[in-house]
Amino acid sequence: MMRKPLEIVSVLLLAALVAVPFIQIIAREVLGSAIVGAEELTRFLLICTVFIAYPLVAASHENIVMSELLDALPARAGRALRFVILAAGIATCGFLGWVAFQNIMGNMRGATPTLKIPFWIFMGATTFGFAGAFLVHLVQLRRRDTGHGSVAL
Repeated sequence: MMRKPLEIVSVLLLAALVAVPFIQIIAREVLGSAIVGAEELTRFLLICTVFIAYPLVAASHENIVMSELLDALPARAGRALRFVILAAGIATCGFLGWVAFQNIMGNMRGATPTLKIPFWIFMGATTFGFAGAFLVHLVQLRRRDTGHGSVAL
C-alpha cells in the first residue's frame, strides 16, 4: 500500500539530488555565480533520499543481513541468526527513530543556517526512515519473515 508512493518519492528525491549540483555547476560556469544554499540543499536531499528509502530497503531484506554467511550455515543456525539480525534491527531502528524524534521535539525552533529549513523537517526524514524500518521489522517478526522475501508496505 505504501510501497509505490515511497518508491516515487525516493526516485524524485534522487533526481533532485542529481539536479541541484548539476545546476550549481552550470550556474558557476555559464553565469559565473554560484547559487546560494545549493550545498545545504544537496545535503538535505541526500539525507532525505537515504532515509525515505530505508523502509523499502528493510522490506526487501536488502539491509545488512550477512546473506553469504547465512547461506553457508546449516538451516537451524541460519534461522537463529536471522532472528538475531531481525531483533537487532528492531532494537536499533526503534532506538534511533526515538532519538531522532526526541531531537526534533527538543529543537522545534531550530533551522538550517542558509536556507532556514526548519529542523523538524530536516530531521523528519531520519525519524521517518528509522520508524518505518522499525515497523517493517516488527511485521517481519510477526510473520516470522526472516528469509529473503519482501514485506508488503
